[in-house]
Amino acid sequence: MLEPSLTVTTQDSSIAETTETKELRVPAFSSNAKHNEYLANCLSDDALAPNDSFVRRHIGATSVEIQQMLTAIGCDTIDEMIDKTVPAAIRIKQPLQLGGARGEYELLQELKEIASKNQVWRSYIGTGYYNCITPPIIQRNILENPGWYTQYTPYQAEIAQGRLEALLNFQTMIIDLTGLEIANASLLDEGTAAAEAMTMAVGIAKNKGNKFLVSSDCHPQTIAVVKTRAIPLGIEIVIGKHDQVILDQNYFGALLQYPASDGAIYDYTEVISQIHAQGGLAIIAADLLALTLIKSPAELGADIAIGSAQRFGVPFGYGGPHAAYIATKETYKRQMPGRLVGVSKDVHGRPALRLALQTREQHIRRD
Repeated sequence: MLEPSLTVTTQDSSIAETTETKELRVPAFSSNAKHNEYLANCLSDDALAPNDSFVRRHIGATSVEIQQMLTAIGCDTIDEMIDKTVPAAIRIKQPLQLGGARGEYELLQELKEIASKNQVWRSYIGTGYYNCITPPIIQRNILENPGWYTQYTPYQAEIAQGRLEALLNFQTMIIDLTGLEIANASLLDEGTAAAEAMTMAVGIAKNKGNKFLVSSDCHPQTIAVVKTRAIPLGIEIVIGKHDQVILDQNYFGALLQYPASDGAIYDYTEVISQIHAQGGLAIIAADLLALTLIKSPAELGADIAIGSAQRFGVPFGYGGPHAAYIATKETYKRQMPGRLVGVSKDVHGRPALRLALQTREQHIRRD
């Protein structure tokens, strides 16, 4: 029986003037001890080098690829590229004191020792992020489960009935807490939800105004996102106290924080009535946990409610952002962004869940 063989390339440089490359066919490892000893001597030291080094465990750009990238941006070396892109004022003048080389395990141990010096205190920063108790069963089966890492719904959603059921439960809870008639399956974060609600309002409002009131009691990150979204839309953002700004027909809507970013709870009934009198829409950014004790946005007369789902017991996650919610009246369901999970029936007449009103979504809609 013939034994399997492998190819070993050797280089003969015994003659100074010439270098000759030879290709030898040698048998692979077998039960013959002398043969195995011979074959082991044929293997290079590289083949037996540790495999836990960073270079061996990661795929990076080759020298050829690096040179191609440098050529594309008009540089000869990486140092030249750095000189052109990183200001000299922020570059250190001496090499970093990194110490000797470390293996991955040793480096992780050293980093853990450094991290152990941190003193973790209770956070009172607020602004939409609040510490909570997360039940271990939720943390293990949902937050640490790769199937739940994202709030996105799949594009073939109907094959994931379990996920759709969870999202339907989410929508139902939002409806219960806000008192409004319809809620979607979440948005990216509270700031994004506020910006989406503003674009809803400008399209729905009966007046033709281009001003939008953002209460100064809103979270700062929400104000920043709304201001950014307003620029390309030609919307003028007016920031001020809800009870000090005179609302006229130039305002198509207003965003109110409930409770306010500093924790104050205001009765917005009167200001919402003023907004409606001018043909505008009232948007309330509401704290879900607070809504278990205080009046709902619907009771105050709000047309749209938005906010963060972090209050459902989601950990900080190094500051978020966390999934958001948006709810509105049935009348405005076709203007609402995001995806809607609805109850339907399959071909056999059995209850089933599906994404509803998809013609309003960007992957189908043609504006």
